[in-house]
Amino acid sequence: HDRGRRRRVVRRASSAAGWFGVGVACVGSGRAMNLVRARDVMGLPVVSIASGEDVAEVRDVVYDGEAHRLVGFTLNKRGMFAGRLKAVLAAGSVAAIGPDAVMIDAESAIDDSGGRGAGLDDLGAARPVIGNRVLSADGSDLGEVVAVILSTGDELCAVGYELQSADRSDTSFVPISAQMALSGENLVLPAEATAFVRNDLAGFGAAIASYRSPEMEKNQ
Repeated sequence: HDRGRRRRVVRRASSAAGWFGVGVACVGSGRAMNLVRARDVMGLPVVSIASGEDVAEVRDVVYDGEAHRLVGFTLNKRGMFAGRLKAVLAAGSVAAIGPDAVMIDAESAIDDSGGRGAGLDDLGAARPVIGNRVLSADGSDLGEVVAVILSTGDELCAVGYELQSADRSDTSFVPISAQMALSGENLVLPAEATAFVRNDLAGFGAAIASYRSPEMEKNQ
């Protein structure tokens, strides 16, 4: 991704680290899901469960940093004449995301209107998050956002951010909260979320399960 351009989408980057299979409950659903960096979804084929056909390919992940919400996906055509599609795929229209494909119930899940029917018609309103700095409630600089962390499976949502320290010597993972304020180029992590910051994705999965528990949700 190009942090300098502050693009509204999470741009494609190397996925050499592969797919992460970390079990976690998503937003109080109680269902086990996987954590994955949003950029690792880019390039995956979009497959219709009804027909078994590859109907598109994920081009970009659209994420609203102000609302802390996964909006959906822009798409490319598949095959020899691949190119950008006008059609888009809303996050709510995804049946599941696995290591090899994004699954939809049928091709009709893709919105051919260019986003008007999928809530993606005003992409310019989505605030960028990659490149923003995250500060703790006590004023400590926790690092710069380098990736959005998604929980995938039966329910799809954004649950955290991967941060890189200023000297690029360390990475950490922080949970997303509705109370996380975005001001200019800074995100402020609520005090109650600080205890759930982790330095590895596996540990973060366990922390998110606790942070998103019904008891914690009442206090967020």
